[in-house]
Amino acid sequence: MNFSHIVKQVTGGYRGAADLTEEEAHALFAAMLDGGVPDLELGAILTALHMKGESTSELLGVHRAVAERLYPLRTPRGRLRPLTIPAYGGARSEHNMLPLLGMLLRRLGIPVLFHGTLEGSGRVATAYVLRELGVMPSATLAQAQKALDEELLIYVPIAALCPGLASILALRHRLGTRNTGHTVVKLIEPFEGCGVRLSGAGSDEQLARLAAFFAATGGSALLLKSTAGEPFADPRRRPRIEWFEHGGRTVLFEEEAGPVKPIAGLPVSLDAHATAAWTRQALDGGLPVPHPLVNQLACCLYVSGYTEDMNQAKAIAAVETGSLGPAGRGPPRDRARQVAPR
Repeated sequence: MNFSHIVKQVTGGYRGAADLTEEEAHALFAAMLDGGVPDLELGAILTALHMKGESTSELLGVHRAVAERLYPLRTPRGRLRPLTIPAYGGARSEHNMLPLLGMLLRRLGIPVLFHGTLEGSGRVATAYVLRELGVMPSATLAQAQKALDEELLIYVPIAALCPGLASILALRHRLGTRNTGHTVVKLIEPFEGCGVRLSGAGSDEQLARLAAFFAATGGSALLLKSTAGEPFADPRRRPRIEWFEHGGRTVLFEEEAGPVKPIAGLPVSLDAHATAAWTRQALDGGLPVPHPLVNQLACCLYVSGYTEDMNQAKAIAAVETGSLGPAGRGPPRDRARQVAPR
């Protein structure tokens, strides 16, 4: 493979950058994942692709290369469709509420797989908050599968799912910027088509790229504008939430109109310990769950197969988040039986 030619193609110079075909992107990223691209060319290509913005054909090829090297997990027997949630951002100026969403889903019997890195790059990463909540990262695939079957919620480092992709992500510290790997992690699904991806992006341009990919592949995904770099609804004002399935595209919630709303009861500190304490209070009914997260929970109930009716999903989410006090609580599996899934 002529890497210098690829650098010229994606940078373009005065002629402008040109997109790679799906096959070119597949071959290129396969070589990257297998350690077959020299460091200088690797850094140049990743930086150029990131600056250009990946086309749909490029994302299709890159995703196929990663999927061929992604270690699979089994859906827990007799369970609902699992949610696969990338967690590569983290709180810097806003509280990280992604762990709360995962805990609410587990309480209703929905399997949840978080994946990410163990280094927060100066942010309060989801892995840190989950650790405070007693969810430790799974060191191996066997450990992850056992925890998923028994506990329904796991955090798996990307190095355990796809070591080659972890190496590409780690280049962020040397290059000083994100790269195509940080986009493709939002597309992976280790349940071989049986799960649902929960993906988010920080800009309209990035959202459009992800939407084009999901529409082209026909895969299952919830898509929304991310908060603090994580795919949870902004608690101050709900973003648009879309559902992709079998090539179709459905808006489950439109973007909320009106001003940004303040959230009462949030801790002053953003750190993992304070965030975990707040999460426990919200789960126990001592603090209200922000309404946009209740809306997102309803979307997750619907797409996981908990109910076939979106209006019913909204009602269940409202009841569950409004009745989490001590009298209504129970172990996650008992709690899940209170409303029978489809």
